[in-house]
Order: sequence, then structure tokens, then C-alpha cells
Amino acid sequence: GLAKFDGVNWTVYNTSNSGLPYNSVRAIAIDGQGNKWIGTAWGGLAKFDGVNWTVYNTWNSGLPDNLVRAIAIDGQGNKWIGTSRGLAKFDGVNWTVYNTSNSGLPDNEIYAIAIDGQGNKWIGTWSGGLAKFDGVNWTVYNTSNSGLPFNRVYAIAIDGQGNKWIGTRWGGLAKFDDVNWTVYNTSNSGLPDNRVYAIAIDGQGNKWIGTGGGLAKFDGVNWTIYNTSNSGLPDNYVYAIAIDGQGNKWIGTWDGGLAVYREGGVIIIPVKVEEITKE
Repeated sequence: GLAKFDGVNWTVYNTSNSGLPYNSVRAIAIDGQGNKWIGTAWGGLAKFDGVNWTVYNTWNSGLPDNLVRAIAIDGQGNKWIGTSRGLAKFDGVNWTVYNTSNSGLPDNEIYAIAIDGQGNKWIGTWSGGLAKFDGVNWTVYNTSNSGLPFNRVYAIAIDGQGNKWIGTRWGGLAKFDDVNWTVYNTSNSGLPDNRVYAIAIDGQGNKWIGTGGGLAKFDGVNWTIYNTSNSGLPDNYVYAIAIDGQGNKWIGTWDGGLAVYREGGVIIIPVKVEEITKE
């Protein structure tokens, strides 16, 4: 299900007590009006305005598949939705679907979407590498034609300088400045594991990287690793990271629930997170 935490109280939304269409939640995005857009494993896409739920699925909308793993919202308010059957754009009325048959998308299984300052969509796929879509043209980056270290892309974040930080399944972390590629892995850096599932960038430009071997902080020079042995991190598989306005890091783990990291230590929030299949 979906949980809301205001710092004191928890509110849980599930299929029994709300309009959430499926209890396995794979993606969340919040638009400029405060609506929550929630991607589920098999129930499609839900919109929650705080009171009302609207569900978009393959039966009642142009959504191409009910498995939604990624959501991003562009400067015009369009929702870009990554499914297991291609990429969908929803402007609030119309749906446009991009897939391997009608576009330059290299793979229909989408795991990550990020939008840069120029409005380019960066799309991470299961086996086709990384795709860039400028609204007209597609550019594909893979292990054959670029410095991308592995073709399965789980996470994408864009820093204040426009660098793309790309997390891969087995190839570690890549940085791409639109010309050069830099790869960080367990052999050449302090990255604790080559499976990178999540990336977030804080206000100071530090990269927070969720891996299969704990949480890493990278300031551009130094690596700091948080794991179950040296911190209060409840599980070493870190699948999701978000940073709030106070700089708290919210860390979703495979089997240890949700943790919040504040200056001074990790505070464990006792919520079970069960929506992601470990690989």
C-alpha cells in the first residue's frame, strides 16, 4: 500500500480503505498542484488529490500496461509514465504512447525516467540501455556505442550542472556530461556494490546512492558508506531515496522498512516495504 507520514502520524492507504487499485506501489510523483501520481505493479496509475482517487488503466485510458515503474512530470505538467509496454505521455486529456514499434525507444520495459532543464526525457530500460527523447528525436546510449557500463538502467538523476547520473544493474554508477562518461564501480571507487537501484542529489550536490550493499554518499571526491554494520540502516538493499525540504534522507529498503537519516544518525521508521522484488 501507500503510506503518508507527517512526522508524527502515519496514514496508510490500501485497496481496502481507499481508491488505490493495487497494494504494490512502484512509483510516486507529486505535481505542481499537490496531486500524488502513484504507479502500481498491476493496477495501473492512480491520481490522489487528498480526497478523491482517479485510476487510469488499460481498460479506461490510453495507458499501455498496468505495470507502472516510473513517473516524471515535465515543466508543462505532462505526466511521463514508464510501463512494461512502453512510455506514455498524459497531458490530462490525451495519451501518447511510445514503444519499440513506433519510436526510437530501445526497449519497452522502462525502469527510470528523468527530465533535464531543456525538457529532454532520459529513459532507463531493462535491456536496451539509456534513451534520450527531445520530443522529436531519440538517441540511444548502450554498452556498444557509449560509455554506459551495463544496459539495464535502474535509476537516473540530473545534477545542477546538467550531468546525468545513471545507476545500472551490474555496471555500477555512470556520470554523463553529454560528451564524456565516467564510471564508478567497486573496483575504482568507494561504491559498495555494482547494483545501483536509486540516486538522489541533495542541496549541496552530494549524490546519495542506493545499492545492493548499503547507502553511499559521494561528494565528488569522497565516499561515505552507511550499512547495517556501521550505522542504523536497517537493511543493505536500498531501493528508494528521497530528500525532503529539511534535508532529511528518506530511505526505502528491501526488507528493513523505511529509514530516515538526519544529522547525527539513522532513525528507523517501522514500516514494512514489500513492493519491490529483489533481484
